[in-house]
Amino acid sequence: MKTRKYKIRNKPDNERKILIKPDADIELNSVFSRIGIPAKKTFSPDSFQLKALDAIKHSDCLVTAPTGAGKTWIAERAADLIINLINSEVSTNSDISQNLDNPELNHNNLHNNNLPKKVWYATPLKALTNSIYGQFSKTFGKDKVGILTGDTKENADAAIIIGTTEILRNQLYDAMHTGEDLNCDLVILDEAHYLGDMERGVVWEEIIIYLPVRIPLLMLSATIGNPDHIAGWLEAIRGKKCHIIQESRRPVPLYPLFFHPSGTLQPLLKNAHQPGKKAILHKKTLEFLELPNPPEISLPGRLPKFYDILRVLKKFDLLPAIFFLKSRSDCDGAIRLCNSDLISAQPERKAALARRMEELVSVTPHLARHAQREQVEQTAAASHHSGQLPAWKVVVETLMSEGLLDAMFATSTVAAGVNFPARSVVILNSDRFNGTDFLPLTASEFQQMTGRAGRRGMDNIGFAILLPGKFMDLRHAARMVSAPPVDVQSQIRINFSMVLNLLLSHSPEQIRAVLKKSFASYMLNRGKQGKYARKVYGHELEFLWEDFLAHLDFLQEEGFVKEDGTLTDDGLWASKLRIDAPLMVAHCLKYGLLPQNDPALFAAIMASFVNEKEFDDESLLKQVLPKILTKEFLDLRKGLRPFAGRMIRKGFDAPNLYLQPAATIFSWAQNEPWEDVVKRSVFAEGDLARLILRTAENLRQIAGLTFQFPEIAKTSEEAINLILKEPVVTFYKEL
Repeated sequence: MKTRKYKIRNKPDNERKILIKPDADIELNSVFSRIGIPAKKTFSPDSFQLKALDAIKHSDCLVTAPTGAGKTWIAERAADLIINLINSEVSTNSDISQNLDNPELNHNNLHNNNLPKKVWYATPLKALTNSIYGQFSKTFGKDKVGILTGDTKENADAAIIIGTTEILRNQLYDAMHTGEDLNCDLVILDEAHYLGDMERGVVWEEIIIYLPVRIPLLMLSATIGNPDHIAGWLEAIRGKKCHIIQESRRPVPLYPLFFHPSGTLQPLLKNAHQPGKKAILHKKTLEFLELPNPPEISLPGRLPKFYDILRVLKKFDLLPAIFFLKSRSDCDGAIRLCNSDLISAQPERKAALARRMEELVSVTPHLARHAQREQVEQTAAASHHSGQLPAWKVVVETLMSEGLLDAMFATSTVAAGVNFPARSVVILNSDRFNGTDFLPLTASEFQQMTGRAGRRGMDNIGFAILLPGKFMDLRHAARMVSAPPVDVQSQIRINFSMVLNLLLSHSPEQIRAVLKKSFASYMLNRGKQGKYARKVYGHELEFLWEDFLAHLDFLQEEGFVKEDGTLTDDGLWASKLRIDAPLMVAHCLKYGLLPQNDPALFAAIMASFVNEKEFDDESLLKQVLPKILTKEFLDLRKGLRPFAGRMIRKGFDAPNLYLQPAATIFSWAQNEPWEDVVKRSVFAEGDLARLILRTAENLRQIAGLTFQFPEIAKTSEEAINLILKEPVVTFYKEL
């Protein structure tokens, strides 16, 4: 699908002024008349919510429902049901009791009846984990809720644990190794469509495969095109029913609009809300597309004047709005194209925004003098993207969720994860950058974005507004409005950490049986999905098994696994390194290639293992850098070269180590001011904070090897304390 390219009028800029005058097509009068706040009423759960809650009492359950429909309510009530099941209640609850009486499904539950019940709520994103943790803490009380991510560990013995999927997967590894039952009575997997995520999906698949059958599984998602396949797979490997609960109705109806460059709002679609009729582009939108030289909303290569667009939305009561833009720089540039007209007309609201801003940024001087603070206070508009310091993003999210902003300019990544809907979402691009290329938005991605339009209990109707432009294919976007969600495909793959951890408790042949429980195996003979699975994994998973054997052979050659398939002493401690480059780090530890007595230097070297970007180290080496850092880094790279060569010859990736992240972390660990470190580095604030937090997590796992490497474990602990400090530590402590 090609992005539509509009012809550009050949006129000088001074003759091509863009004039935007607020107006609306007469057809929208009836739609706009529905705008308003719904009457307050006592909460009454929807039918699908009650069905899901009933289903999880005696089976697994997969819930698919639009964003904002109330999936989190199901999770809250299910958690409440479980943690309040003390002995007397278990014996009187017929559904739970019947399930407990089934020894095949609950082989470990009977002897745990006297123990407090526990719930694990897993999410794919730290931001979402933090959000759910805050919500559940208010509902159940902080004493009953804990949080576990790579950055944060609080109240780990609580009745309800909110954490990332990787942490839950790691706990399942540990439970299989020790032979102990996972101390849990319900697992909730939020954003379940991540099962099909190219990078993270393998973790979800592992959790489902390893999870004890006795533990009920509740999966929640807004965008799964083939829930029947997922439920069928669960039933096949877990031996019990998985109920599919589907709800297609949005709690707040969505109306798509087209923003004409003149400032006139028009219906985007015809038959958008007529059951049984196919939604097609409205004739006035088609007329615009068929113009030989359609008017433009901005000059080529420039962003629109957002103050004009906000003026239109304000006139028709369509604020607050979330604008989805293609890049971080566009988000930051957008707030500079807003003005103070709207917020200045509401002096009380402007004062409230300033007061709340002061409360939020007072936790650290860096936030108090943030470069965008004045812009936010003067325009009631903010940008939000991954290049920002996490603590600043929390400030923006809080202001938006409390209704103090008119607009937030964000990249599409904000669509999944944090819950701060608006009355309208405004979409400027019909494609999305996936890290490598710009590809057309999928139905699931588009619906994640439009799912933020309309606040339950605050809006009668929500709006998705499409702006024309070079990167907007209106025909494609219109199709995505009502297109079905994308099917989820298996993303299981073999890696060294998986092999080491499975060998803790399984023989190679037992691992082969585990792989046959994969979603890929289930999908082999199922239509189009089966064709994909056979191509990637083989007709009998032979490609997947060959990949496992290749990993196993290399581990044996390097002395981590014995010939009989059991782990050597080195393999045992290496299995605990669930980090970015576990085998390379294990090799360094095994042969003493890492600095042992300098915490700042050790943190710097470890940062080079977690970095994801490519850099030009040649130019950096010409700069004046600390000799100790340069020597240690070059010695490490030289020492690793033979091992990396062996990995590459065997067909495995051996990540390049770069000096740039090491030099940046070294400066930070030596107490250089944050602003100076950011200025001299090539990292945006958010990227640097993420590098620091991931480095700290890698260090934390090495610090756990106190028996095998006591000296370097101590150095790791000291290194963590050097890098986790303001303004990064603000996010680390509070979230």
